[in-house]
Amino acid sequence: MQLRIEESIIHQFYQNDGQVGLRLAPSALNEDEQLHDLLVELTDVYTSKPAKGYASFLTENDEGDASPFPEQLKSWYGKELDFVEFSQQSAKLLLEQLQSYNLLEAGFLLITRYQHLSSEYLLVCFLPVKEGVTISPDLAVDRSSQLDISKVQLAARIDLTEWRTAPDAERYISFIKGRAGRKVSDFFLDFLGCTERVNTKEQTQQLVDTVQEYAKQSGLEAEQRQALNKTAYEYCDEQWKQGDSVKIKDLSEQFAEQYPSDNSFEMFSKEFAEQREKEIADDFPADKSTLRKLVKFQGQGGGVSVGFDHTVLGERVHYDPATDTLTINGTPPNLRDQLRRYFGIDS
Repeated sequence: MQLRIEESIIHQFYQNDGQVGLRLAPSALNEDEQLHDLLVELTDVYTSKPAKGYASFLTENDEGDASPFPEQLKSWYGKELDFVEFSQQSAKLLLEQLQSYNLLEAGFLLITRYQHLSSEYLLVCFLPVKEGVTISPDLAVDRSSQLDISKVQLAARIDLTEWRTAPDAERYISFIKGRAGRKVSDFFLDFLGCTERVNTKEQTQQLVDTVQEYAKQSGLEAEQRQALNKTAYEYCDEQWKQGDSVKIKDLSEQFAEQYPSDNSFEMFSKEFAEQREKEIADDFPADKSTLRKLVKFQGQGGGVSVGFDHTVLGERVHYDPATDTLTINGTPPNLRDQLRRYFGIDS
């Protein structure tokens, strides 16, 4: 990734006697090869996270307690605060949140402003640490703490360019979504003073349902429907990889080239959304895991987990709706080996 670092700083959070403490950096980091490599790795990890949410700062019409962070951001961007002071205020605010939620998190808060292509971003990220073992120069074994970048869960990226030019937009902030219970991302959103505006899972599921219904009502054969699903998946997946939104108009044009029809997908999607009373946006960020439903059947329950490509249904895999029976002809080699060993059958 080609990025130009403008300003970066790191503050430390540590545990001490059951409390969390904060050590503030007095100055910004000097840009060097190590810092650049760290940020490239971090942005790559961030971009590749499949579950991300999209948000904007709270307004007076939103419920919830306002955070000082948006005002601190405005003061810094308006040159009322320098970068170091802004970052220190942010770190102190995060410390208050950690103490309020009684969370004992050790790690480092990284705040960096950088340019990528024509946009300017602010990345706010809590870097966890892991204990490891290293060999010292005298060949002794020592314990050491290292950044665990692959395990980053508390991170948000603010598109400063969009925030400045379109403050009423709903997704100039992206963030990593947590998984179960009260998500860790919720706590981080409270710290930033923003709220999720776009439910990418719901929008992507609506797209999957619309594509499948469009193929069905267009009277396409099974192979043609599979090809249409594949086209949709490849387009959406490429948009996701590039960090771009899925655009219904662009997808509709691709469908028209593949299977010309009097009823365009763009028009059909609006009609289908009205019938179901479920709005679908003209463009939205896709959810990676939900996209797979365009090309794969998968599910689990009752101790069974099954997944297979659409293309093998009716060939290697057969489903009988009357008896709710799935028949698989030819098991995957690794599964077959496990089963044969279990039954004591020579390979």
